[in-house]
Amino acid sequence: MKQQGDVTLAKSLGSFQLWGIAVGLVISGEYFGWSYGWATAGTLGFLVTTIFIAAMYVAFIFSFTELTTAIPHSGGPFAYSREAFGPLAGTVAGMATLIEFVFAPPAIALAIGAYLNVQFPAIPPKLAALGAYVVFMALNIVGVRIAATFELVITLLAVGELLVFMGVVAPAFEWRHFAAAGWAGQSSFAATSLFGIVAAAPFAIWFFLAIEGVAMAAEEARDPHRTIPIAYITGIVTLTLLAFGVMLFAGGSGDWRSLSNLNDPLPQAMIRVVGQSSSWLHMLVWLGLFGLIASFHGIIMGYSRQIFALGRAGYLPHYFARLHPRFRTPHIAVMAGGFVGIAAIFSDNLITVGGSSLTAGIVTVAAFGALTIYIMSMASLFRLRRSHPAMERPYRAPLYPFLPAIALILALIATISMVIFNPVIFAIFVAIMVVGVSGSVRFRHRHARISAGSSQAA
Repeated sequence: MKQQGDVTLAKSLGSFQLWGIAVGLVISGEYFGWSYGWATAGTLGFLVTTIFIAAMYVAFIFSFTELTTAIPHSGGPFAYSREAFGPLAGTVAGMATLIEFVFAPPAIALAIGAYLNVQFPAIPPKLAALGAYVVFMALNIVGVRIAATFELVITLLAVGELLVFMGVVAPAFEWRHFAAAGWAGQSSFAATSLFGIVAAAPFAIWFFLAIEGVAMAAEEARDPHRTIPIAYITGIVTLTLLAFGVMLFAGGSGDWRSLSNLNDPLPQAMIRVVGQSSSWLHMLVWLGLFGLIASFHGIIMGYSRQIFALGRAGYLPHYFARLHPRFRTPHIAVMAGGFVGIAAIFSDNLITVGGSSLTAGIVTVAAFGALTIYIMSMASLFRLRRSHPAMERPYRAPLYPFLPAIALILALIATISMVIFNPVIFAIFVAIMVVGVSGSVRFRHRHARISAGSSQAA
């Protein structure tokens, strides 16, 4: 029987379950969020943005997998940056990861509420979002194997539903719809300028955001040297194909402008093809919820492991590293991140973020966190190749150093462009990072003093 002080996570996840986590973490991005990019860049402009971002993610995942298999730690980028550059860098990467994974769930929960509201108009979206938090925090506390199996099942249903959506709207697809002019005579390139194409970056990132979260399940993976590369590579291929398929078919099925500022673009796209009363629509709403739930559930798993890892290492109060005595899951960490998310949900429509809606602002803040992780992870990969040449690397990044360099350069370009077009949101992100890193450094020093005192007493 495990001792109460034990903070070792159980190893129970295989490659198929890890693929379910990889795709499930992200797949809600195919259901909502990305269509805000049409309002910014038009359909053709956003297509260019998405091609750029997809290239960045493919290069990143093929390189990031080397770190995940060499250092299978629940802290993910936190552990890689700490190993490569020291405690302060680890703190920065850990806080950026935390921002990405804590800020993304409220946006997804609000989309769950919007989807349910289509089927049941009497249910307030925020109440449904709150219910989602309660249910899936509980499921994550019950056990990782149950949670991962649930994640796999709903991810398979969500992938199947996206294929059904594309099949149903395909007969209505016309390129002239997709390439139609925008508002006030603008072209679908948003007045043919680079402004919209660059400014739409966070919404293209939303197509792929959080796939790196598999790294936070690495400590719970069976044979991570073999299972993680399989999960990551098949996962990024799956998500890339789905992203382009959904975007093209939704935009080409009618007037794309009517979908560009919605939390439920796919049901609305299907309504204009099959009608409000079609059974296809009801199926999409119900099964579409599985896509949102898959990401919501998976990201709760991700943020809880990140909080747990930071608490275990002394970068957050140690009680965040407590495991449930029966289920061996980080229950305190699950509830802590949920508290922040629920507070964000009930702030929707009360505040705006940098002139954007709360949902769009949350997406952008999460994207800043993600890009920070990508830059630090690729820098860590280069540093560890030099400083730890003998480190066991069961998987090596192909085309090294060119592929990791491509991922790093594209992430830097995306970050700079987002800073230029979202200065207020970037300032908010930096402020949260400064507060988080300062507090984490303080906790780490306190933890070190307590540990030193305990050693001397012994």
